[in-house]
Amino acid sequence: AGAGNSRLTEDMFEDGYSTITNIDVSRVVIDQQIDRYKDKPTLQWQQMNVTALDFPDETFDVVIAKATLDAVLCGEGSTANVAKFCSEVSRVLKPTGIFFIVSYGVPDNRLNYLEKEDLYSWNVTVHTVPKPTVSAAAVPSAEDANGVHYIYICSKGGTAEEG
Repeated sequence: AGAGNSRLTEDMFEDGYSTITNIDVSRVVIDQQIDRYKDKPTLQWQQMNVTALDFPDETFDVVIAKATLDAVLCGEGSTANVAKFCSEVSRVLKPTGIFFIVSYGVPDNRLNYLEKEDLYSWNVTVHTVPKPTVSAAAVPSAEDANGVHYIYICSKGGTAEEG
């Protein structure tokens, strides 16, 4: 969701995930990506807004949003739009699906949007990963909010640890 022109899809494809549906609100980005990956027909690219997904209920096993939540929170009507985004993702996830979010936002600023099990039917766990660095000598500390990305795992049908 919110694929942009990131290499994430290409990296996932190279790691063996051959069928990936990508969406982005920008027609320009979608057209560029369609052209860029025309030799990989199992990669699908569609212009779509994350607050109004044009997919049937229970379509996906996993939805990945890398910085999309952060972008939605920067826009006008952000609280309502995040609620629509999460509601739509919950709707299109299969009953045991996972919403995988990569964010700059600390848990104190993100969990209040995500921890609404009565609305979204998922449990949330939080993990951190060090931000990539140019120098191997400068590995950021997991305690430093500026040195990590936050990974929010929203799991339907149980916690992320349960599978």
